[in-house]
Amino acid sequence: MPIDGAWVQECVEDFVSVAPENTLGFDQRERVFDRPLVGFASGEDPLWQDYRDHIGSFYLTPLGIFQGTFPMETVFPEELTVISWVLPSTGTTRQEQARQTQYPSERWARTRHYGELFNIALRRHLVAELMKVGIKSAAPMLLPLWSRSNEGPYAPCSNWSERHAAYAAGLGTFGLCDGLITAVGKAHRTGSVVARLKIAPTARPYRDHHEYCLYFTHGTCGKCIVRCPVRALSARGHDKKRCMEYTELRMNKYLKTSYGIDNYACGLCQCGVPCMDHVPVAEEG
Repeated sequence: MPIDGAWVQECVEDFVSVAPENTLGFDQRERVFDRPLVGFASGEDPLWQDYRDHIGSFYLTPLGIFQGTFPMETVFPEELTVISWVLPSTGTTRQEQARQTQYPSERWARTRHYGELFNIALRRHLVAELMKVGIKSAAPMLLPLWSRSNEGPYAPCSNWSERHAAYAAGLGTFGLCDGLITAVGKAHRTGSVVARLKIAPTARPYRDHHEYCLYFTHGTCGKCIVRCPVRALSARGHDKKRCMEYTELRMNKYLKTSYGIDNYACGLCQCGVPCMDHVPVAEEG
């Protein structure tokens, strides 16, 4: 069997379908994620350098990821592919979260916790499966290279963004709240692996990084603004520091007390909005 895009997509889809880690952690098993989206971006795509130019010189490119993982390898950007995926939350989780107005629902909190544990398992699984067929790869978020930064105009930020990788791989564009709006909406988690493998890039069916957001394209909607419990969203965009203070600090305490989960979550801006589970059209604004 050729190791191509279809092979990789089947590998990801099969793991999501059968892996026991795809569970919300209830006594009665319930899946965290539905069928994933998978896309590909070339390691020589000029977008990676655009990210560095805008975000900061600390931002990693696919070549930097691969060379940092395999320092003895001689490799060129055109030999690399970034494999990206979107793991959509289930309809039950989204509807439960959409009814919340102040705190994340239990399924949403479990998706943040158990869902990211599954996402880690998927990253490791794909790297291992590629290695079985002689292809070296690395999952950026699992590397010692990955870090957060307080540098640059977008601080706080990290030196590799799963959502930006997904944008490069044709899977979605950004909304007012910085969430990635995809064909299955923006209630999801994303992941990526950089592989020494040439796969035809997925076409980006958009011309602008805000193309799927009704606020930017039609001057309407803005419903994520009123969903935010701490006013971290406005017409000016996303106040990341205010958002993180609420999500990572206050909601960590709430999740421990309410659900027995030592993690953090909020995500109210991702549900109860037109782009929750699809790319919205003008009439929904």
